[in-house]
Amino acid sequence: MYRHPFISRKIYFTGIILLFFPGTSETAIHEITEYHFLQRKIRNTSDIYEKQLSYFKDLIIIASGQRNSVSAESLNQIIKTAVKMKLIKSFTLLIISVISCISGCSGKGKPDESRQSEPVQPLITDIYSADPSAHVFNGKIYIYPSHDIDDAEVSDKNGSQYNMKDYHVFSMEKMGTVPKDHGEVLNIKDVRWASQFMWAPDAAFKNGTYYFYFPAHDKKGIFRIGVATSKNPEGPFTPEPSYIPGSFSIDPAVFTDTDGTSYMYFGGLWGGQMEKWTDGRFDAEQKEPYGSSPALGPYVAKMSDDMLTFASKPQMISILDQDGNPITGSDNSRRFFEASWMHKYKDTYYFSYSTGDTHMIVYATSDKPTGPFTYRGIVLLPVTGWTNHHSIVEFEGKWYLFYHDCTLSKGTDHLRNVKVTELFYNSDGTIKTIDPI
Repeated sequence: MYRHPFISRKIYFTGIILLFFPGTSETAIHEITEYHFLQRKIRNTSDIYEKQLSYFKDLIIIASGQRNSVSAESLNQIIKTAVKMKLIKSFTLLIISVISCISGCSGKGKPDESRQSEPVQPLITDIYSADPSAHVFNGKIYIYPSHDIDDAEVSDKNGSQYNMKDYHVFSMEKMGTVPKDHGEVLNIKDVRWASQFMWAPDAAFKNGTYYFYFPAHDKKGIFRIGVATSKNPEGPFTPEPSYIPGSFSIDPAVFTDTDGTSYMYFGGLWGGQMEKWTDGRFDAEQKEPYGSSPALGPYVAKMSDDMLTFASKPQMISILDQDGNPITGSDNSRRFFEASWMHKYKDTYYFSYSTGDTHMIVYATSDKPTGPFTYRGIVLLPVTGWTNHHSIVEFEGKWYLFYHDCTLSKGTDHLRNVKVTELFYNSDGTIKTIDPI
């Protein structure tokens, strides 16, 4: 029997709304579905993920007039249910939009979300850049990003398309100014232990020296973490002869506490290989846990006084839910995937990270830098592109979120650009969720 595809999709779409929100009015369903399918008809579907992300957010404005936030608990439940039903990631974004629209129309939303009044423009436009690690040194903002290049031969879940080979450093004396590119500060050809994949870096300052930390494949194709040094925050940086002993996986983030103790947080699933190390040695056949088993956490290690080695063996961090139970492997709206970052606000430690395949930046808090950490909520909703990676820094009395998306490349996942927006806290210390538009 012939079924008109447009009408069939409308019936399916309406059924999904009623499944999650059985009390939705006929008028609201009509308005949502008509707008959704109008956009499907008039937009180029060759890059449907980016398009859906844009018009689902437009839908909220049209249907409700303003964006009210979704509570972390509600959003987690919606995404978890969608994942269990094996719905596509773009549909997860639809669910976020629908619940936001309904809470906005009913006036029951909570004002804990910071929505941009206009799209945030790329901060760095001369080269593709991603994974921004921002720090304040000598009264300036220094940005240590990865450097995307357009030479991908294959694209897969292990990130083979992110074949970066060098790093640049950028600086800003004031927010709102164009960052200065200090040029290439480290190239893979100068790192004798590394073979490829110079991914997300970080930097730190101690003992009159600036330290630049970076992951890369060693000669056996295993991710390790290296360190390079300079007397200047803008580099260039001279790499150590070998990687940090005992290091593995990706995304190093170094945090120095108020007592002077420094810690490295690191780890990443899939291409980052963290799940291959669950037995303390590299096993290419190891898989990440699913179902009700506790999810893998990131790792933390205390740094030695010279910042070149670990002073302690890396330990896995526990991330718990509000009831004190470990986040599970199937809870991929909250489980750790990659992109560790640590900052401190009013004596509380904030560990933030990417959820990977649900494309959000979320955070957990603790009264200790090594945890355990309790999940608190979402920092940044999904951006254009698959990856989401960030840093949080205070500068001149304000807090800022540095992140990336794929605006410049019009949605090409491995060609990203750095952005920055102001970050706000609620009176109880929770972070206001940022909608990147």
